[in-house]
Amino acid sequence: MVIEEITQLVEESVTSEVFGVWFLIGAALVFFMQAGFAMVETGFTRAKNAGNIIMKNLMDFCIGTVVFVLLGFSLMMADDYVLGIFGVPNLEILTDFGAFLKGGNAPSFVFNLVFCATAATIVSGSMAERTKFVSYCIYSGVISLFVYPIEAGWVWNSQGWLAQLGFHDFAGSAAIHSVGGITALIGAIMVGSRLGKYVKDKVGKIKKVNAIPGHSITLGALGCFILWFGWYGFNGAAAWDGNSLASIFVTTTIAPAVATCTTMVFTWIKNGKPDVSMCLNGSLAGLVGVTAGCDAVDALGSAIIGIVSGVLVVVVVEVLDLKLHIDDPVGAVGVHLANGVWGTLAVGLLANPNAPAGLEGLFYTGSFKLLGIQMLGIVAILAWTAVTMTITFLIIKKTVGLRVSNEEEIKGLDSAEHGLPSAYADFVPAVESLDYGYGNAVAVVGEVPMAEAVPVKKMPTFEDGTPKFTKVEIICKESRFETLKTAMMDIGITGMTVSHVLGCGVQKGKPEYYRGVQVEANLLPKIQVDIVVSKVPVHSVIDTAKKVLYTGHIGDGKIFVYDVENVVKVRTGEEGYDALQDVE
Repeated sequence: MVIEEITQLVEESVTSEVFGVWFLIGAALVFFMQAGFAMVETGFTRAKNAGNIIMKNLMDFCIGTVVFVLLGFSLMMADDYVLGIFGVPNLEILTDFGAFLKGGNAPSFVFNLVFCATAATIVSGSMAERTKFVSYCIYSGVISLFVYPIEAGWVWNSQGWLAQLGFHDFAGSAAIHSVGGITALIGAIMVGSRLGKYVKDKVGKIKKVNAIPGHSITLGALGCFILWFGWYGFNGAAAWDGNSLASIFVTTTIAPAVATCTTMVFTWIKNGKPDVSMCLNGSLAGLVGVTAGCDAVDALGSAIIGIVSGVLVVVVVEVLDLKLHIDDPVGAVGVHLANGVWGTLAVGLLANPNAPAGLEGLFYTGSFKLLGIQMLGIVAILAWTAVTMTITFLIIKKTVGLRVSNEEEIKGLDSAEHGLPSAYADFVPAVESLDYGYGNAVAVVGEVPMAEAVPVKKMPTFEDGTPKFTKVEIICKESRFETLKTAMMDIGITGMTVSHVLGCGVQKGKPEYYRGVQVEANLLPKIQVDIVVSKVPVHSVIDTAKKVLYTGHIGDGKIFVYDVENVVKVRTGEEGYDALQDVE
């Protein structure tokens, strides 16, 4: 009997130790989600604001850590809890670290901190490209200081009033995503839309909605995959045994996959083509939707959550943009608010009594009790957040200001707020400030500026009566360039200048859709080929170009012919006819 008791104690100790390690690994995965949010928000916005987005995602975690240490964690998880609403603040983590560790608070602190940072970073995307950095730091700190800790304590502190009622939000559809989403909505309304997003008529009525595509869908996709990966820690870290963890991994996989498929089909039918950025949002929407009930629903339930999430995110994003004219560059409201609410209510509808949580959802038991508690909880959390964050935004707006100037917004926040010419420095035309070491280069000698390896000879200058020079400018489709180049070489053309250009003719472009907003692609990508001829007859160049470019369809291109006054070859100093010949 003694041996059996000892064995049981050892097994419980090992299980507890393993759970503690997995709990902290889950926290690390959630922290890594900060990189995912940074990439999604950067990719869905313009390059001139990329550095600002990265800086905000860095600082919301760092500022959040400071204020969470000072007050947030105590408000959320203190042992002395007042009326089920908030904890009594203490500084045990700073004044008695040993007792803090012995009380088992360290893992809880780390885990709740990274969750808190997630709620704060959601807001960044909806207010991107026009919000003052100092204002972002302030309201991000407020969220982490007391907005999130108080409502999260209601849900996850065993003494919290919602926890006492039986409210179920396993990983934060309500406590995290709805909080970040409602704050994102309020912030987007109060900061206003980006310049040029909505075009007004003379009486101030919006007559046109412009799409403002993000600069890198690749970064957005990378961020989406990072978030999905981190979400296994987000949802699974608090799992207490292998069966529940496996169940959570299954539901956390099914819901976003089904949501993405749903979004793809929905946008394909609606717009004629599947929308890439909306499908990325669809994946995140499915993850948010299943977060509250990842331990309470089965495979079928998670699939239903995914289907609703995949449609809901598209509808909300487009209604906000096209109907309500609220500018949310990354879809934070559609992803986090709409699906945070849906995921919370879905627990009351789809919770399976046979799932690890053992809750009784309406569709399985016919009982409305759990659904009623879920509705009460989400309303209370949204009301608390809306009131506190509205007051916060109003105070910021009246003091330091919420929005940058028009000039700063046009220039880009990287430069205006951080003195950063660009987040992509290699593309900045700033080489004049660099010393490339040309001071010791060998000087060219002779009467004409030419390399010493070239025999020096004085060439006659251009005079009347020399052969005529003609520039032929050909605008064509990108797909026809190689054929054109080969044909030109075949008739004796030895040089040409090729450029990628944008333009339109009779076509006037063709409409496409970005996140449900029509993009008027009046300027289509073309190839411009410039050729200067003298020896080769101009009509030969024109006839050859017409022959290889002609398809009979609008958009075959144009050919322009100009007189050229003179030609000078820089390397040899030759002018006129000789400058066009490549024979030495």
